[in-house]
Amino acid sequence: MHRRLIAPGALAASLLLAIPASAADYEPGAPGIGDPYYPAYGNGGYDVSHYDLRLKYQPETDKLEGTATLLATTTQDLSRFNLDFLLDVSEVRVNGAKASFKTSGEHELEVTPKTPLPKGTPVTVVVRYSGVPSSKSAYGFTSWHRTPDGGVGANEPEAAWWWFPSNDHPLDKATYDVSVSVPDGSQAISNGTLQSTSSRAGWTRYNWRSNKPQATYLATLAVGKFDVTTGKSESGIPIVNAYSKDLGDNYGAARASIERTGEVADWLTEYFGPYPFNALGGYVPNTAETGYALETQTRPFYSPRQFANGTNVSVVVHELAHQWYGNLVSVAGWKDIWINEGFARYAQWLWSEHEGEGTAQELADYVYASLPADNAFWKVRPGDPGPENQFHLAVYDRGALALQALRNEIGDEDFFAILKGWPKEHAHGNATVGDFVKYAERISGRPLAALFDTWLYQPSKPSAPAAREASIAPLAGETPVQPKSWKKIAATNGVHDHEHARENGHEREKGHEDGH
Repeated sequence: MHRRLIAPGALAASLLLAIPASAADYEPGAPGIGDPYYPAYGNGGYDVSHYDLRLKYQPETDKLEGTATLLATTTQDLSRFNLDFLLDVSEVRVNGAKASFKTSGEHELEVTPKTPLPKGTPVTVVVRYSGVPSSKSAYGFTSWHRTPDGGVGANEPEAAWWWFPSNDHPLDKATYDVSVSVPDGSQAISNGTLQSTSSRAGWTRYNWRSNKPQATYLATLAVGKFDVTTGKSESGIPIVNAYSKDLGDNYGAARASIERTGEVADWLTEYFGPYPFNALGGYVPNTAETGYALETQTRPFYSPRQFANGTNVSVVVHELAHQWYGNLVSVAGWKDIWINEGFARYAQWLWSEHEGEGTAQELADYVYASLPADNAFWKVRPGDPGPENQFHLAVYDRGALALQALRNEIGDEDFFAILKGWPKEHAHGNATVGDFVKYAERISGRPLAALFDTWLYQPSKPSAPAAREASIAPLAGETPVQPKSWKKIAATNGVHDHEHARENGHEREKGHEDGH
């Protein structure tokens, strides 16, 4: 708040500024962080630096009990603040003192501390809670997946509400300690490194730590009966993979794919720079009702359906590419989703090239030539697709096509310098599509706004002259040849089809499993 200084002179002004804010100066934090796609997601007034989650989960009943401790700092004079959360809360303490609380909206927990909090105050928030995550929904959907032997929290852009209170938006990253007690014979899988396990009175506690900033939607929890494999990548990163014991016919293909995680991550470092975290892996729970995969930080979630047709290393490439593009550098707002998905899809094109199954150029030519101008695909603008098209196929394929156009415009040397330099430039932070355009212009020394406008922002197919200028598409009269890798890549087209309908027009695209 701006305080009006009435007394004259610098001394009087400094004295007034030293006076604590009056009660009238304190205001509630905003119930949303300001994202136009999801106005109620995240919260204003504070910034979280660490989550400590101490949980107990019973697979038979899907009951979760927890104590969450959030370390935060206020960013305004704060009278009240919100957390995004759905389970039943029994107590909230702020800096040790009991706070009053109530629920509001679809997923808001409103907390009023005993005394207001001045701007810049370190705050410790403790929330005690319990509930059955699978019984909770918001906006008509759930992001908690019940399995025959437990449950899983994994979804985008929201999953945290079902298992821990948070400031649920990528703009507020934090480190994590996740400690989960489960009945002996079950395991708890989360992000990062397994610090320790201990058993007592029929329960085993797993203590996981994520020591680098992590967005809330990238935090995951899976409880079930898993076969766990451990190892190290050739570059020395520890790997933990977990496969549900009841994957049935998909077990072999899932394991044959995900066990290549270390190899793929090492290969990606050639393009994106050093692997940014201290852990690797993946897990496949028996979530029969879901078809998507998700780049949960250090340990992606994969649906069994991703392996229904055999090995699927391409989806592993996609999710691991996100560790740089999406996780290390996260979106500033959900409209910037191209920075995640266009690049992860392009990594699949590079893998196709690596495997000798079609170059990125051939894949780009095929995408452009195989879809006529009146196809709805071209109406989606990957640079700002709208919430209803956030995970539309165009964000992936047209998004990757834009990168090939950029590559052809500026040449391989600058293009690959950009791919590697961008994650370093914004490491552990957030960025917009506009930031990327400026960065590409700076590295290449060329004006690129018109190119990006054509390939990312126009709701129409780029014209033949524009395609020729970007060296895209076969010559006139030539029929595009489908690259050998096309069907493998198309098999991952449902990678982020999150299969829940939203109210207020926020509906996810479905049905891309068969490609275009």
